[in-house]
Amino acid sequence: MRIVVATRDRVLLADPDDRTLRPASGVRARPTCLAADPAGVRAWCGTVDGVLRSEDAGATWEPAGLDGEEVTALAASRSEPGVTWAGTEPSAVHRSEDGGASWTRAEGLLDLPSSPSWSFPPRPETHHVRWIAPHPAEPGRLWVAIEAGALVTTPDGGRTWRDRVPGGPYDTHEIAIHPGRPDSLRISAGDGYYESDDGGRTWRSPEEGLDVGYLRSVAIDPGDPDVVVVSAASHAHAAYASGRSDGRLYRRAAGGPWERVVAGWPEEPETIAPLLAPGREPGELWAADERGVHRSADGGRSWERRAGFDGTPPWLRGFIVTEPA
Repeated sequence: MRIVVATRDRVLLADPDDRTLRPASGVRARPTCLAADPAGVRAWCGTVDGVLRSEDAGATWEPAGLDGEEVTALAASRSEPGVTWAGTEPSAVHRSEDGGASWTRAEGLLDLPSSPSWSFPPRPETHHVRWIAPHPAEPGRLWVAIEAGALVTTPDGGRTWRDRVPGGPYDTHEIAIHPGRPDSLRISAGDGYYESDDGGRTWRSPEEGLDVGYLRSVAIDPGDPDVVVVSAASHAHAAYASGRSDGRLYRRAAGGPWERVVAGWPEEPETIAPLLAPGREPGELWAADERGVHRSADGGRSWERRAGFDGTPPWLRGFIVTEPA
């Protein structure tokens, strides 16, 4: 297993026994997001100037297309080995079947009725794809989060699109899907926590136990799809920047109330809202904040720091768990 973190200007990595994150090579543009291929050691990095690909689980990177595009989201398909999706700003979705040698833009996204209302609050003249979640079992089906304004879906690889539905999230940040329950969506959003068990046709938003409403990241226990962990903050300006954030973790099991996690986290919130990722074993979850990388072996109840940065990063852009050959 290897942990890969994208900061504002670097991609860093650590193997399980490392205590310090070390720089990857080949990253020549500012990173924006990361994705791991569920079928192998390949990894992907979005940048402000195209896509990078790694064939060694994140240690070295090389260009992989979409030069000149600001790439804001990436996803590798579990149901279509070799297929990769990229989202950009302004909002567009692109598909590659050949490792990034060529990309095809999916048309029709901006024809959705809600698209004139899409707007990213810090720069209201634009918007972007924040997250892409391919269906684990159905080729071509995926959910796309627009920041901000809509969670949309396509059943056929972007040939047709379905707009946001009433009662669903407006400002989706991340989508978690357990492979054992491919139609169950767990979402962290700027407007709260949302979940659906019918592929996003209907939604509910359980809030009991959450004392803040701005959610950044979400992960599901690999061994128990009923265990969900989210990171949150009091508002957007308290979620991302080290030194002025009040991020925290919450855990929810079997449909019960949310419980604040403090074992391994400051009881008085003072970190960014960490990025989360599932591990490879039941109960294993990973998190990254400005202090470093943290691991839980008990489904998110308690955490220990496994690796630190050589200097405090101002903010984090992406976080994945890969598997070296």
